[in-house]
Amino acid sequence: MDAPRTHATQLVAPAAELAAGRRERRRRLAAARRSAHAEALAARRDRLRADGQGRSPAYLPRSGDPGPAALRSWLPFAVPPHAATSATLAGAYPFLAEAGLGSDGVLIGTDLLSGGAFVYDPWELYAQGLITNPNVLLAGVIGTGKSALAKSLATRSLAFGIRVYVPGDPKGEWTAVARAVGGATIALGHGLPNRLNPLDAGRRPDGLPDEQWSGLVWSRRRELLGTLAETVLVRALRPVEHTALDAALADAVAACTEPTLPDVVALLINPLGADDVDADQLRTDGREVAHALRRLVRGDLAGIFDGPSTVAFDPDAPMVTLDLSQVSGNDTLLSLVMTCASAWMEGALLDPAGGRRWVVYDEAWRVMRHPALIRRMQAQWKLSRAYGIANLMVVHRLSDLDAIGDLGSEVRALAQGLLADCSTRIIYRQEADQLAGSALALGLTETETELLPTLGVGQGLWRIHDRAFVAQHQLTRGELEVFDTAARMAGRP
Repeated sequence: MDAPRTHATQLVAPAAELAAGRRERRRRLAAARRSAHAEALAARRDRLRADGQGRSPAYLPRSGDPGPAALRSWLPFAVPPHAATSATLAGAYPFLAEAGLGSDGVLIGTDLLSGGAFVYDPWELYAQGLITNPNVLLAGVIGTGKSALAKSLATRSLAFGIRVYVPGDPKGEWTAVARAVGGATIALGHGLPNRLNPLDAGRRPDGLPDEQWSGLVWSRRRELLGTLAETVLVRALRPVEHTALDAALADAVAACTEPTLPDVVALLINPLGADDVDADQLRTDGREVAHALRRLVRGDLAGIFDGPSTVAFDPDAPMVTLDLSQVSGNDTLLSLVMTCASAWMEGALLDPAGGRRWVVYDEAWRVMRHPALIRRMQAQWKLSRAYGIANLMVVHRLSDLDAIGDLGSEVRALAQGLLADCSTRIIYRQEADQLAGSALALGLTETETELLPTLGVGQGLWRIHDRAFVAQHQLTRGELEVFDTAARMAGRP
């Protein structure tokens, strides 16, 4: 019985020996893995050394790998992916900004969103297809710097060969600007010696046939007389009044190649008669028109447009302004003067060979309450591309356009049409009660609307077609001295 026990003991190995075998196998396996890993690292270092042409055998420097392998890091880069909309990412990653409008044009100042320079040129943007017309609307409450921006746009454009016309300067602020740039200022008003004949033929474009030139001059004079009469009468002319006005102008032109307003008024009061209408009938039909235009000859505007021109319009001057600060009275009187002045400039303004020009309507809200005047402005807005003109309309608030005429009236529709024909809208600070109207008129987003009351002096929201910028206008010391409109408030001369 002892023999079987001895045989069983020899067949079964002790537990301690089995455990020792397992530990030895694990040790050998770990050593093999370490050896394989070391060989792999050595081979990798050899490849990196060969690729780096003698660089340090370290895997990567702390500043990253230069050359074609740039942007790799010596630290592990394990960032979980994240998907979001562009609006959300713009806030989470604020280093994204508008590409800007390029570098061709007039330097305005600084783009407050990107920190770069902000440059603007309506002719360049139109050539690039970024805007559909070169007209500009500039709106801002008093004291925000909109006048300084308008003057900077005008004067800085002179370096690019762009001339500036200001057909009406109600406060005389542009006089010093015109003198500073070597331009000309024509002052009109009671007690001044200057006379301006709005019926002057103007500058004749080169190569225009005589017949076509005569028709152009006739239509310009006739349109002006009709606009003046409708503005004073505050109504549209009746058909018989148009006939009387046509006959008076025809007789005045037949008597003198350069007729004046007194000539037309005299022939309205004492007509010579026409082929189809006798003199008595013309006198009766044109009686109200004659007395309306007489206001410019013998009434409260006498002494401005009641004779031949004593001043000459120089279309080649860098800047020409009409100083109307001496014209006292209501907005209707100022509108009449600006109408005559703009018609006088029109001969050079509509010359296709005249080059690029800014036409600045400062305090435009004062002359936009009369349908006849707005129709003339609208025609000039429509012809801006054909004649290389950029119209700049300066108002205080967008609600100024809503105050023009009754809702649904023709004058309101014409005013809104002017706004629609401005591809560039520059909005300076607006009061809180004006935000809703401004947002509706311009199609502003909620963010843009909330931005308007927070803008500082010289800061504006630029809406250029479907793009938006926030720019800080910057003035040089010389510009600040010339453009200063608050000198008297600060006690400066």
